[in-house]
Amino acid sequence: MQIRPRRNRKNIAIRAMVEETKLGVENLIYPIFIEDGKGIKTEIKSLPNNFRWSLDLLLPEVEECLKLGVKTFDIFPAVSEHLKDQIASYSYAEENFYLHAIRTLKETFPEIVVMSDVAMDPYSSDGHDGLVENGRIINDKTLPILGKMAIAQAQAGVDILGPSDMMDGRVGYLRNELDINGFTDVSIMSYTAKYASAFYGPFRDALNSAPKSGDKKTYQMNPANKREALIEATLDVSEGADFIMVKPALCYLDIIHLLKENFNTPITAYNVSGECAMVYAASKNGWLNYEATMSEMLLSIKRAGADGILTYFAKDFAAFVKQ
Repeated sequence: MQIRPRRNRKNIAIRAMVEETKLGVENLIYPIFIEDGKGIKTEIKSLPNNFRWSLDLLLPEVEECLKLGVKTFDIFPAVSEHLKDQIASYSYAEENFYLHAIRTLKETFPEIVVMSDVAMDPYSSDGHDGLVENGRIINDKTLPILGKMAIAQAQAGVDILGPSDMMDGRVGYLRNELDINGFTDVSIMSYTAKYASAFYGPFRDALNSAPKSGDKKTYQMNPANKREALIEATLDVSEGADFIMVKPALCYLDIIHLLKENFNTPITAYNVSGECAMVYAASKNGWLNYEATMSEMLLSIKRAGADGILTYFAKDFAAFVKQ
């Protein structure tokens, strides 16, 4: 045999030299849940090793993450029911604890990158990402609400807006609102191909944000559809998205690869709560090795074409790499 592929696998130095995919801590974005109050660190039962934090305890947690090399955080608010209404007005209220937390994080750690969530569901009494009227999600009336939310977050100091709502036209609307208000440097990481997935359960437990009626299938994508992701990506890029995201990641590696092959815009992927929860559960039962499975899962997402990965494994992976 003249060709023996095993020669390029014979020792660790050669394997490292020809390694095609490089995964580093710098590729990861850490999603974190925050709630109002003090002294709060509540583990999410369906997503072990992840917590709802109050700001006072979140600050030392972020400092610890920075020491491990994690520098980008996506902050999600767990909002009390009494603050929710049909038009998500608390999302842009001056006393909003989420906006205060973003402001404090940026003042305390100016070197970090803070990403926000732009959607109505954490603040909506209906639990939907858009405005509900007579049981229907009204696309165009949702956009001004998202616009107010986005400007409030930009004023608080957010670096990247994450519109997760899947309303048509929202990227262009938000880009215009940001620009005319002087926030031309604030980026948009659009949830471009966000599928109506069964893997979101632990996230909704964390924020208590499940829809009060119906489902999200009229605005989130059908898991059966692939070419439709190209339509969504074309629109988002043309409207000014700085990053385009695929969510979930693991069952949609083909979509990540499809967008990578067709767009020059950076691609991100959300390794969602259900995907991570499976690994936590299996490793707890001794069925899988936690560090090896976590690393392989993240590597597969990077190999598919993701430049950045939102993952609940971010801190653990960083600790594993440093170790």
